Amino acid sequence: MAAKKTITTRAENYSDWYLDIVQVAELADYSAVKGCMIIMPYGYSIWENFQKVLDKMIKDTGHKNAYFPLFIPKSFLTKEAQHVDGFAKECAVVTHHRLKATPDGVIVDPEAKLSEELIVRPTSETIIYDTYAKWINSWRDLPLLINQWANVVRWEMRTRPFLRTTEFLWQEGHTAHATYDDAEEEARKMLAVYESFCRDYLATPVIPGKKSESEKFAGAMHTYSIESMMQDGKALQAGTSHNLGQNFAKAFEVKYTGKDGKQEYVWQTSWGVSTRMIGQLIMTHSDDKGLVLPPNIAPIKVVVVPIWKDEGSKENVMKFCENVVAEMSAAVDSVQLDSRDYLSMGERLYEWEKKGVPVRIEIGQRDIDSGNAVVVRRDTSEKKIVPVAELTEYVAKLLTEIQSGLYAAAEKRLRDNSHVIDNYDEFKKQLEKDIPGFIHAHWCGNAKCEELIKDETKASTRCIPFDVVKEKGACIKCGESSDQRIIFAKAY
Repeated sequence: MAAKKTITTRAENYSDWYLDIVQVAELADYSAVKGCMIIMPYGYSIWENFQKVLDKMIKDTGHKNAYFPLFIPKSFLTKEAQHVDGFAKECAVVTHHRLKATPDGVIVDPEAKLSEELIVRPTSETIIYDTYAKWINSWRDLPLLINQWANVVRWEMRTRPFLRTTEFLWQEGHTAHATYDDAEEEARKMLAVYESFCRDYLATPVIPGKKSESEKFAGAMHTYSIESMMQDGKALQAGTSHNLGQNFAKAFEVKYTGKDGKQEYVWQTSWGVSTRMIGQLIMTHSDDKGLVLPPNIAPIKVVVVPIWKDEGSKENVMKFCENVVAEMSAAVDSVQLDSRDYLSMGERLYEWEKKGVPVRIEIGQRDIDSGNAVVVRRDTSEKKIVPVAELTEYVAKLLTEIQSGLYAAAEKRLRDNSHVIDNYDEFKKQLEKDIPGFIHAHWCGNAKCEELIKDETKASTRCIPFDVVKEKGACIKCGESSDQRIIFAKAY
């Protein structure tokens, strides 16, 4: 990806602005493989922080990590009809196991055709539940709580870095339980883990709720999601959790013998979040200057930038800054010294701004002489002169303030752009606005109305919020009776 020095403004073109942020912040690059992205070191360091935090949260709820094959026999996908129908158009298929060199170049060896085609993992329910049928025999084997960190492939026609790519990274949890209630508790509990992660680390408010029948995961009994609002008023599904019921258990004969000696099918769940969350992070907080990162997830929380006018002052300033970094690192995580001398001061400052580092500290000889440092917060660009003796304590408090401030701003945006609407004409007009936002409207539950609304407005049902208040009303489309509102929005 060629270096880009300017960023398209959000007002000018939001889509181009997003792509520019990915580029100037050095998060990802385009790949020679169409539809796939290269996650660059800085972008991957954000994903590593996601992994570190979420992995602990998942393990704290009793789950263990494992790894299952990338390739899935085609016959496995045919065992659960809804599941194969949901993913059939997105599957990459391996048909041969060998190449052959010819005078005209390398070809697929026609004699190396597989006896059964293999599907490159679009999701792992089938390969995992085939294994669970061997691992689970008794009630003593339950619950079985497994998570894996992996890559998946879903063939996409239109791609956008992080938000939708042919290959992406994720974690997927797969659990088996003795009862429906246990599975339902698990599905809701893991969605709450994702909600907490978004709130406490990504500074992003989300709305947890239940998906409609047409929007639920292929093969699931119930699908739950967390929905977040981007700065352009569109929704992004940040994570999902599914109560799979016994559909896959029956397809793969996953049974257990209960305490009463009777054999029963297990109840299963699956749940996951992906690198799509990095796209969410970009679009929730960033501005026209570049990326903005919440301190709790930022790979670099604080950068100290030495400023010198000549070689004579350079050594003294560098040594002073090294001491500042050493002292601050004892109390604040992820403090970095920018010791590069091959870039101008302006180039160094701009790089940290576009990469979204929450706090920048600038120190020159004049600052050393006065006993002060210049502290710049990325979210507001506010500068403050702070005594060096108070620097560590001030920065620690500032990071907490930035984290809470970013969440408050995102929460206000969600609140200000959520609308309760009961008239279909008003509904359509709202969705035509520059910031359409979330619409809370009555819906009869009929998939036909849902489909017509999507065709006419490009808005889909996002979720029925868990905290929705039951109330009588009329469907926004057909006027039939409804007892609760559902969220409609245009979405990524």
